Amino acid sequence: MKRMEGKVALITGGARGQGREHARELAAEGADIILTDICEQIPGVKYPMSTKADLDETVEIVRGLGQRCLGYVVDARDGARMRQVIDEAVAELGQLDTVVINHGIAIPHEPDDPDSYELWDAVISTNLSGVYRTASVVIPHLKERGGSIIVIGSSSSIVAHYNNPSYTASKHGVIGLVKALAADLSKYWIRVNAVCPTAVSTDMFINEYNLSRFAPNEPNPTVESLKFPATALHQLPVPWIEPEAVAKAVLYLASDDGKYVTGISLPVDAGTTTQPPGITAFIGQRIAELS
Repeated sequence: MKRMEGKVALITGGARGQGREHARELAAEGADIILTDICEQIPGVKYPMSTKADLDETVEIVRGLGQRCLGYVVDARDGARMRQVIDEAVAELGQLDTVVINHGIAIPHEPDDPDSYELWDAVISTNLSGVYRTASVVIPHLKERGGSIIVIGSSSSIVAHYNNPSYTASKHGVIGLVKALAADLSKYWIRVNAVCPTAVSTDMFINEYNLSRFAPNEPNPTVESLKFPATALHQLPVPWIEPEAVAKAVLYLASDDGKYVTGISLPVDAGTTTQPPGITAFIGQRIAELS
């Protein structure tokens, strides 16, 4: 029997990237899927965000796996609209068992940038307030049967990263929220956990803006330009991980494999949050080569 047979899963930020891979993984294991995504550009975000065409494509991928799938264009910051959409979807599919709160944005900035207040508000409202609003509207459905809420955090949920105060704060806040919800909802057999990946090979990380940030001295940086500085973040000698690796962690926490796991933050981060002080072995080797 497939691990998600007979289950229904909601995935926010499901149009592409990690969200699409979560949908593919859970559907392949037998789940019917509800997808939501904003499908528009948020002011301040420097990389192209998802589109309605992306969402439609993910719906078709899930249906191609033989599972039911509903897709909705909705902003997770709009709690009233999220409630309306989720109530409608659950009424059509009959139940809700798993919620993967996957949406998020990254807007690097420094605290004294002229527009730092606006950027802070955009990131916090999306990455933290939008997570709370989503959780609050799914809980009544999950109370009926128990279930699993999985929030996609980040290595920035555990350690700080340079020039990312709003992103780091929002992702740290997610961990506190996960712990609080896990405590409050345990009596209903609702498990709440976080998955905390490092950089993932999606449009949110591999884009022209980040290429210019990570290789500022190159006039025409390429993905190859990004590999060395990205690898320097990790203990394992990889620049980033694939979305499939994050989806496998989500599947574990969503299925009965993780039925006794709640309140944790599971790093899938190539060792970035557990590095000892000093330079990594990868950087040491590169310095030795250059010497």
